[in-house]
Amino acid sequence: MLLTATCAISFAQTDEPVFRSRLHSFRLSTLIDGLEHPWSLAFLPDGRALITERPGRLQLVAPGDGGRGKWKKSGVVKALPKVAALGQGGLFDVAIHPDFAENRWVYLAYNGPDGNGKMGTELVRARLDGLTLRDKQPLFSMNPKSFGGRHFGGRIVFDRRRLLYLSLGDRGKRSRAQDLHDHAGSVIRLHADGRVPADNPFADHPARGLPEIFTIGHRNPQGMAIHPDTGELWLHEHGPQGGDEVNLIKKRHNYGWPVITYGVNYVIGTKIGEGTHKKGMEQPLYKWVPSIAPSGMAFYQADAFAQWRGSLFVGALRGQMLVRLGLEGARIVEEERLLKNETGRIRDVRVGPDGLIYLLQDASPGKLLRLEPLSASQN
Repeated sequence: MLLTATCAISFAQTDEPVFRSRLHSFRLSTLIDGLEHPWSLAFLPDGRALITERPGRLQLVAPGDGGRGKWKKSGVVKALPKVAALGQGGLFDVAIHPDFAENRWVYLAYNGPDGNGKMGTELVRARLDGLTLRDKQPLFSMNPKSFGGRHFGGRIVFDRRRLLYLSLGDRGKRSRAQDLHDHAGSVIRLHADGRVPADNPFADHPARGLPEIFTIGHRNPQGMAIHPDTGELWLHEHGPQGGDEVNLIKKRHNYGWPVITYGVNYVIGTKIGEGTHKKGMEQPLYKWVPSIAPSGMAFYQADAFAQWRGSLFVGALRGQMLVRLGLEGARIVEEERLLKNETGRIRDVRVGPDGLIYLLQDASPGKLLRLEPLSASQN
């Protein structure tokens, strides 16, 4: 079932736009503007947050007026790794260690150059000390690197075991996503310090596949999140012309690209691969045809929007909207499209410690936005 939120009305007290959806009315507030293609947002335990900008900046930002007013830029974090900002490449995700309050580890995914014109997704961690990154430790570098500025993936997630997952795109060469000796088009899994977990699919069988690889057959995954009830990893990825997917990620499984897909070739519309099904390859939990170009993803379990509990929120670049997916267990049973053509390209979606929903608008200048519920008297 596909639903679309109704049009915006003016909110008298703040002049921020208000929207009415099927289950909630909410205000859309602009917290920070003037960002340059913001890509990811991570909240710190003290209430501040880190925002990556694709050209290679990491902004430290802080709430103002008790958290309800505009936010402020506290400064640009120094001593980042060298970032290759070319095409879709640049500084991607930022994540903090689950024990950040004790160890101060910050994790960054970015497009790293090899010095000869080739590039690929890399992962580094460093300790945040004021506005400086210290004790930098490279944890992963895509192998092999390649020319071109497409399909880097770049999302980072920690699971309940404190294992780290990093999504990697196919770098624009489809066949790489089916090669177990190529990181492109895979999800990799590591310990927080970069070591390979002993129970990774190929940890003891390097002749069969790269030890970091957890799953293969992905095109360009730019959204990952851990299901709050099951602890399982969910992922979404860009299809070509059609065929964006939401997938439940399981060790050693093959998600099909480019052998099977619900998308078709751009412009000419011809079939890709062998169709939509093949034995041994996973079917998506959900798909979009035509594409919405999903980016960023978050499960909602907080109290601020009580009737949205159990929903999955996905940002859309081409679709320029926020998508709410209603769930029944591992089944997606409802889609509601919010903020259609109101925010521009949504690159990231996060649930804050206050239970509110935060969005990053991918533009230059771009914005940090927040969805805030209306009180009963404002409905």
